Amino acid sequence: MSGLEQWNWSLDGWIIAAGILCAVSSALLGNFLVLRKMSMLGDAITHAILPGLAAAFFLSDSRSSIPMFAGAVLAGILTALFTEWIRSFGKVDEGASMGVVFTSLFALGLVMIVQAADHVDLDPGCVLYGAIELTPLDTILISGWEIPRVVVVLSVVLLVNLLFVVLFLKELKLSSFDPALATTTGFNATLIHYTLMTLVAVTAVASFETVGNILVVAMFVVPPAAAYMLTDRLVRMIVLSVILAIIAAVLGHISAMTVPRWFGFQSTSTAGMMAVAAGLLFIIAALFAPRHGIIVVFVRRQILAWKILAEDIIALMYRIEERDPQLKPDAAYLREILFSSPLPTDWSLHFLARHGQVIDSNGTYELTETGRDRARQLVRSHRLWEHYLVEHAGMSAENIHKQAEQLEHFTDRQLREKLNKDTLDTDQDPHGRPIPPEDERG
Repeated sequence: MSGLEQWNWSLDGWIIAAGILCAVSSALLGNFLVLRKMSMLGDAITHAILPGLAAAFFLSDSRSSIPMFAGAVLAGILTALFTEWIRSFGKVDEGASMGVVFTSLFALGLVMIVQAADHVDLDPGCVLYGAIELTPLDTILISGWEIPRVVVVLSVVLLVNLLFVVLFLKELKLSSFDPALATTTGFNATLIHYTLMTLVAVTAVASFETVGNILVVAMFVVPPAAAYMLTDRLVRMIVLSVILAIIAAVLGHISAMTVPRWFGFQSTSTAGMMAVAAGLLFIIAALFAPRHGIIVVFVRRQILAWKILAEDIIALMYRIEERDPQLKPDAAYLREILFSSPLPTDWSLHFLARHGQVIDSNGTYELTETGRDRARQLVRSHRLWEHYLVEHAGMSAENIHKQAEQLEHFTDRQLREKLNKDTLDTDQDPHGRPIPPEDERG
């Protein structure tokens, strides 16, 4: 049997609902942690609130939500305050100050939890790893409906986070990119910062019984980071992070029920699989994002490299025609001069032949009229740039070839005309070679 054959909406539906609420609540705030380059602070707060939880357990002898929230929020605010204080007065970078604060408080919290576990009903594993599978068992009655308590709490947290982001979007945007400018425009960037940190702490503690202390960090960071790879616009980034968070929550629970069975196991942690699903989504975004994806950037660079090589080939063939019109170079000759590999050279020659710029005559190549026209423009661009670099940049004629060779591939007719206008009227480059006319008749 597959895991989905045992699907029960009264159980699995609430589990997914809790996961979605937690993921979206975290992702909304996580966008601004990522933009502020403070993703580690979300991690720091989710770890450093342990002393606040333990203190609440000591004082209340129970896991009552109100003391737990109060202790966690206080610890979260203190984490942000201590981090800023150490960074300002200790003259260390923000990453180091966060490392000092959260490791110290987290260690203190673990010690306190061990002591508290002897006196109250406390499960450290629940705090660290979550128990989202038990979500449907703890319910409260609302208008005659039994709704899991965690779903109610996270719904309130999501509403508060959403209102905060919507109402203060402009302030959050400005304070994230330029806190000094934000302060000069009339609102307190520091207040926005600490309000954000407070909501991060509240969201973290509300998520303990779903994804746990450690795994909630994934929801704070991974969906926003993946969205950041996909777009350069803030509103679109927020929307994408929410969509990715929802997909991660749904896919995580389904995977927890189905994937282990492929390997002979019954199931695995839903919270863990949600984090794994979020990580997979980030990997996909990192690889295939339209502008910043690793594979997309690699392919784009390869295409550009092949385009430049093809242009280098026809420019070289034009120069060969200048020196010896009877010489018809073959692929090996072109490779030797251009220091190119066989495969890219052969591919470029095939591309040029298909586009009617060169003719293959039994292994030797010559330019067509179309190819000669394009090659003449490239050579003209190259020699105009050499002339310009010597005349205006004061460079020596022996050191200008490489720079001109790079610039020639990105020079259009308008720029060539400007180069020609801005340099002394001459029909030769600094090496005494003729500058080809713009048009064949010129």
